[in-house]
Amino acid sequence: MQGEKDLNILMKTMKPKQNSGDYVFCVVNDLSIFNADEIVLFFREEEGDTVIIKKELADSLKLEYSFIASWITLTVHSSLDAVGLTAAFSSALSAAGISCNVVAAFFHDHIFVDKKDNEKTMTILNGFLD
Repeated sequence: MQGEKDLNILMKTMKPKQNSGDYVFCVVNDLSIFNADEIVLFFREEEGDTVIIKKELADSLKLEYSFIASWITLTVHSSLDAVGLTAAFSSALSAAGISCNVVAAFFHDHIFVDKKDNEKTMTILNGFLD
């Protein structure tokens, strides 16, 4: 199940998809407060465990966060060893003054941008398509 490696093909077929909801990054000490299906991403860092979850869940658990994000998935199946995709779209977003937090999973790349920048981000990403 090999993903695409050719940067030109990746850029022209990335087909960004907006996922519904608002997402936040939280540092947690106890993962037992979650059901596994509530966590979009879990990452263990030396300083603490980070989770990306829906804002509503964070609010209900009274978790702290400082960044409310929109989640965009590039629906092309990109290879984990593809070169240049992240650099290409992050450079375009940077030129527009948009910060992006990128997660590369097995099948797709996922981009978290400030909620206020969602429409502008989608316009930029769709600009790469044929």
